[in-house]
Amino acid sequence: MSHSLSSSPGAPDRGVLWLFLLLALVVVLGLCSLNVGASRMNLLNVLTADPDDRISKILFVSRLPRTIALILAGAALAVAGAILQMMARNRLVDTSTTGPMAAAALGMLVLAIVLPQGLPLWGRFLVVSAFAAGGILLFLGVLQRMPLRSALIVPLVGLVMAGVVHAASGLIAHHFDLSQSLRAWNSGDFSAILRGRYELLWVAAGLTVAAMVLADRFTVIGMGRDFATNIGVNYGLLMAAGVALVAMIVGSVVVTAGVIPFIGLVAPNLVRLIAGDNLRRAVPLMALLGAALLLAADLLGRLLIHPYEVPSSNLLSIIGCVIFLAVLLQGRAKWS
Repeated sequence: MSHSLSSSPGAPDRGVLWLFLLLALVVVLGLCSLNVGASRMNLLNVLTADPDDRISKILFVSRLPRTIALILAGAALAVAGAILQMMARNRLVDTSTTGPMAAAALGMLVLAIVLPQGLPLWGRFLVVSAFAAGGILLFLGVLQRMPLRSALIVPLVGLVMAGVVHAASGLIAHHFDLSQSLRAWNSGDFSAILRGRYELLWVAAGLTVAAMVLADRFTVIGMGRDFATNIGVNYGLLMAAGVALVAMIVGSVVVTAGVIPFIGLVAPNLVRLIAGDNLRRAVPLMALLGAALLLAADLLGRLLIHPYEVPSSNLLSIIGCVIFLAVLLQGRAKWS
């Protein structure tokens, strides 16, 4: 993976400018999200409305929790994608294309089979995060045992592994008559988010902050084991921390809303055009761009066939595939 950083005198100023622009974009999209829905509501009316009236209930029970969930999930997935790319040393990998999210959905399926009465929210989160961690470790383990002559091999390995997990999940779900539930978990959707059903994503927000604190060290492991060891970084411990961060972010998102694809591929690659591979500089931008992308996809999904909805994951799949192909067509020099 290349590690060129912007070195021109104006680079920090451009970074700050982009930070404020993306922050403004997230605020504007968030306000739009609060005003869009099946029920008509003018956000300004809330200022003069009674706290117990219909408008206030729509805002504070449904739309505000949904908007917060979109921001937290988008930001966390963007950062998780960047960390996974550093660990795999490849820009073309993502949590949805290398196995973690497919493994998390498999974890939801196993829970539905083994414990049909259900687990408490935190129990589901821990089990699904463990399955996601298994998917990451399997992916990284396969990479270590393969001669990777081309950076393109890495995402192909991930896609194959994710496909195998999806196929296994489909067979198991069909056998236990849970195919519809599996489709729901694999189609990330925020339409059912209400107050009391999204709070797990605050865990993802905390993990995003932890990733910002460890940003410099994750930049180091992206340069390889030998380089990290030579400068005194505990490579194994940091890789374990990265696996735990990514797995818990994926687990919290999948338990709350289902599989959300390509945020972790699109946001980091776009931000690298501005800030390079220095995660300390890039992580805030990635988080804001991830939040903006998920907000925009959710808004578009609500407007296309209003008052019905298109799941945001469907739109992100289309956008992500287009950008994925565009990155591939840039040439091998930018893949590694």
